[in-house]
Amino acid sequence: MASLNDIRSTFLNYFQRNGHEIVASSPLVPRNDPTLMFVNSGMVQFKNLFTGVETRDYQRATTSQKCVRAGGKHNDLDNVGYTARHHTFFEMLGNFSFGDYFKDDAIPFAWELVTEDFGIDPKRLYTTVYHTDDEAFEIWKKVGVPEDRIIRIATSDNFWQMGPTGPCGPCTEIFYDHGDHIWGGPPGSPEEDGDRFIEIWNVVFMQNEQFEDGSMRPLDMQSIDTGMGLERIGALLQGKHDNYDTDLMRALIEASADATSADPDGPGKMHHRVIADHLRSTSFLIADGVMPSNDGRGYVLRRIMRRAMRHAHLLGAKDPLMHRLVPALVHQMGAAYPELGRAQPMIEETLKLEETRFKQTLDRGLKLLDDELGGLAEDAALPGEAAFKLYDTYGFPLDLTQDALREKGREVDVAGFDAAMADQKAKARAAWSGSGEAADNAVWFDILDDHGATDFLGYDTEAAEAQVLALVGDGALVPALKQGETGWVVTNQSPFYGESGGQVGDTGLIRRIDDRDDVTAVEDTRKFADGKITAHRVTVERGTLSKGDPVALEVDHHRRSAIRANHSATHLLHEALRRALGDHVAQRGSLNAPDRLRFDFSHAKALSAEEMQQVQEEVNAFIRQNSTVETRIMTPDDARSIGAQALFGEKYGDEVRVVSMGLDPESGKGGNGATYSIELCGGTHVRQTGDIGLFMMLGDSASSAGVRRIEALTGQAALRYFETQDRQLNATAVALKTQPGDVPARVQALLEERRSLANEVAQLRRDLAMAGGGSAAPEAREINGVKLIAQVLNGVTGKDLPALIDEHKSRLGDKAAVLLIADTGGKAAVAAGLSADLAGSLSAVDLVRAAVAELGGKGGGGRPDMAQGGGPSADNAEAAIAAAEKVLEG
Repeated sequence: MASLNDIRSTFLNYFQRNGHEIVASSPLVPRNDPTLMFVNSGMVQFKNLFTGVETRDYQRATTSQKCVRAGGKHNDLDNVGYTARHHTFFEMLGNFSFGDYFKDDAIPFAWELVTEDFGIDPKRLYTTVYHTDDEAFEIWKKVGVPEDRIIRIATSDNFWQMGPTGPCGPCTEIFYDHGDHIWGGPPGSPEEDGDRFIEIWNVVFMQNEQFEDGSMRPLDMQSIDTGMGLERIGALLQGKHDNYDTDLMRALIEASADATSADPDGPGKMHHRVIADHLRSTSFLIADGVMPSNDGRGYVLRRIMRRAMRHAHLLGAKDPLMHRLVPALVHQMGAAYPELGRAQPMIEETLKLEETRFKQTLDRGLKLLDDELGGLAEDAALPGEAAFKLYDTYGFPLDLTQDALREKGREVDVAGFDAAMADQKAKARAAWSGSGEAADNAVWFDILDDHGATDFLGYDTEAAEAQVLALVGDGALVPALKQGETGWVVTNQSPFYGESGGQVGDTGLIRRIDDRDDVTAVEDTRKFADGKITAHRVTVERGTLSKGDPVALEVDHHRRSAIRANHSATHLLHEALRRALGDHVAQRGSLNAPDRLRFDFSHAKALSAEEMQQVQEEVNAFIRQNSTVETRIMTPDDARSIGAQALFGEKYGDEVRVVSMGLDPESGKGGNGATYSIELCGGTHVRQTGDIGLFMMLGDSASSAGVRRIEALTGQAALRYFETQDRQLNATAVALKTQPGDVPARVQALLEERRSLANEVAQLRRDLAMAGGGSAAPEAREINGVKLIAQVLNGVTGKDLPALIDEHKSRLGDKAAVLLIADTGGKAAVAAGLSADLAGSLSAVDLVRAAVAELGGKGGGGRPDMAQGGGPSADNAEAAIAAAEKVLEG
């Protein structure tokens, strides 16, 4: 019996032999279709090739595409476990032609593969064509299908459309007849919903383009898009009528049975099927970067996880189960999808964490449900308020409550649930004070109510397609923004990071997909409505941007890379500071911009040069280590329990992203085990610490009382800083006529020479002043028994006066007073001195103050034997001397 892995390989190898490129499955989160929550068919990754927006180096392709249908308009969640062929996760085999071959090759390819390579009896096969597609009808006849088994279908079942406008075309399908022992009729008959005739392949002839007025024209490039569910064809080739009986699904069901000690085919059969299916969808979603949350794709993931966990609970599992089944899944599918094996540790940890948390509330929630049902009539629906309480208090999504009640034959009052939800939203809106302009608050909540939260894609990509949900100009909703206008744009999903947690908002471009020449510049990105809405501040450079437009979003890669490097560097810096200064160090704010980083932290004094060097060297050591930067989703309490550092003043919800980086050679130091830095953080980061490149601290300064601030550079900015310093050093060396390495010694020698020369000049000035400035030396006059020398000097400074006074006093001996006034180029410096024997009866301060007053100054001070002062001008020097003499006269 061929395994599903063998069947997948047979399909891909067949088309490879026929000139097709085997293309790897795209991630489950679509990057080029804003209308989809998850990839749900094989053609999604090729959409732009079909429309001509993109070209590749091949025109034929074949894939096995992983798909999820558990949200939006393609939602099979409620039926999983109850039917033979519904799944949240499935694989879609497909072959594609982008303007190469068409119907004449596509139909023979399908027939040959199915009847020869897969060996299916042609007599059991039926085909359908669109009722006007005579060409396909004739080709089926030509390959050998009898006319009575080629069925014309006039409905949309056999006509495919990408949307109300755009590429479209007729389909042809292949059905397998399981035999008359199973009820059901062929397609197009009244009994077509039975299980006798099962569709195994659909081939789309993408040949037309439809316009808004309903008209169609042939496409210039006619293409092929096919889809064959691996699970369906696998069941057929393995002689089964139920997808869950295939080898792959059976292996996962038996793994569930082994882990729960519950018979795989007993009363809990349906529970095992749900667990097997949901194990695949949750594991692949986590591997592709989706994490459980309360919004968007993360919320759908959580719903799937909790549905599986409730079924594990019903099987009697007392401890978390799902994470223990991951190895079985990797064993079955890891070879075909290597990303599953690479992400296995994260998948297991995420499932275990989510199930541990959910189990804490599951028993209480189910008890509440039983209590509510106990007071109702047997056929009464569960009141909407009770269902909402389960959702709001215990995290039970509505569909999980509906699933539990389905087993009891009960329903939920959905209208009552919606009313309770609306009431809670109204209360939240009224209670929210907001952080932006008050006039805008209502707009963002209106957008949130109408469209839900923005799905952030920026952890994994810098480019994505989206749909414009709303435009805001001057605080109000507007239908469009025209060329030259500025406003805010909200899309259903975005790779742009909205400013928060110290990280600045992204910038970049928005282009209309239907007209790539229409360009809108994104100048900033912010978060509104409690952080649930991401809005892009834009200016339309060319064209018009309107509500409903499909757009391509492109983050400025170089700017984002620089921001990421700075943000990751702050994490390493934080830990390095804690280790250098002590555990009292805690973040008090930060700025992660493209050109620099700023980090505020609690510390009472400036860092010494040795501490600065230690911190810088340690950060650069972990950059050179080039270790992987890992992200996990945890509860705040669990995160703190492993030593994660939190941002001061930041509000955290039920879950946080925990960012870890660096392998600590001193395992256990700081309480972080073998991991160097662990922090709660919602920002974007480098993938490897080596991506930071280089870390350079510019300095340490006071930010506020007890808070220090470090400014630093990383990467290219740090390199430019070093290059600038190097150029300046070389220029200095050239000016000093020495080598760069000898500049410090040369500068020190020049400083010593300068000091020596300055001392010589000062001494010469004093000598000149003592000699009378080139004229006769001043003679002392006796006033009231005191020998006074009073002199006005040029060419000396105020600093020279005390030394000159000491020399005069030394020459005069006892009962000596000296008053010197220096004309220093527009200002006057005054100094007075008394011999020691006069200091008890007179004061040099009085002499200075008397002189200063005549020079237009105020005050003066010093000791009784030496005082100094100054004035704005030396013009009244003689009057100043006379005033000092009067002090001596008494």
